[in-house]
Amino acid sequence: MDYKLPKRIEVSNKGTFGKVLNIAGSKYMRGAAYLSSVSALKVGCGYVVLCAEDDVLNTVSNLLPEAVLSPLNCLEKNIEEADVISIGCGLSTDTTAKNIFKRTIETNHKCPMIIDADGLNILATTDNIKFKNDVILTPHPMEASRLLNVSLDYILNNMEKSATEISKKYNCVTVLKSHRTIVCSKDFQIHKNSTGNSALAKAGSGDILCGMISGFVAQKMDCFEAAKLGVYLHGLSGEIASKNLTEYGVLASDLVRFIPNAIFELIKH
Repeated sequence: MDYKLPKRIEVSNKGTFGKVLNIAGSKYMRGAAYLSSVSALKVGCGYVVLCAEDDVLNTVSNLLPEAVLSPLNCLEKNIEEADVISIGCGLSTDTTAKNIFKRTIETNHKCPMIIDADGLNILATTDNIKFKNDVILTPHPMEASRLLNVSLDYILNNMEKSATEISKKYNCVTVLKSHRTIVCSKDFQIHKNSTGNSALAKAGSGDILCGMISGFVAQKMDCFEAAKLGVYLHGLSGEIASKNLTEYGVLASDLVRFIPNAIFELIKH
C-alpha cells in the first residue's frame, strides 16, 4: 500500500497546516485530552485548540504548552474557526457531555469531524443521525456493537461487514479497530491495516489514533486517506516503541514519542 504524507510547504505558517478543535476530557479522564491533542501536533498540524472543562485545561496546560486552551462557553466560536473537529476522547457520557455533543453536531455545518470513544457512545443513543459533512467514526468492537445495536460476537465475526454497515448507517468513514484494523470509506471501499502489535492494547492508545487522524485531516487530507495513514503510522509507532520498551512496557504516553520515528520510516521508503 502506497501511503503518502501531506506536503510540507516551505513558505508557510501554522495556519497553513490547519487547526484542530479537540473537544475532549472530563474530571476523571484528563489524560485522554492530552493524548488526543499532542498526537495531532506530532503528525504536523499547525495548532490544536482544546475545548474542555477547567480541570482538564489546567492539567493539560502543565503537560502541553503548545496547546491553545479554551473553555466550553466558547465552543460555538471555536467550531466556526476550526478546520477539523475531534470529539469524544475521555468526554464521559453524563448530561453535560451529551449537551456538548449535541451543541457540536448542531453548530458544525462545514468541518470534517472525527468521533471517538464517548462521542461514539453518545452517538449510539442518538436517533436518526446521518451525517452530511465528512465524518470519521473510530469504534472498537464494543462501541461498534452499540452503534449497530448488535452483539459483540456479531462484530467480531463480521468485521468488514460491520464496518461497511456503520459507514452505510452514518454516511461516514469507519475505522473499526482491532489487531488488524478495518477502514471503510463512505463508498464502502475496504482497507485492511497491516501494522501494530499488542503494545497498542493499552488505555489511551485510541486517543492517540484519534489525534493522529485529526491532525492529518487538518492538513487537508481526504478523510479516507487520512484514516488509512493514521492507522498505519499508529501501528508502526507501536512496533518501533516495542523494540525499545517491549510489547509489555509501552504506555500510550510512550507511544507519542515514537510517532516521528514512524513518519521517518515512511519518508525513507
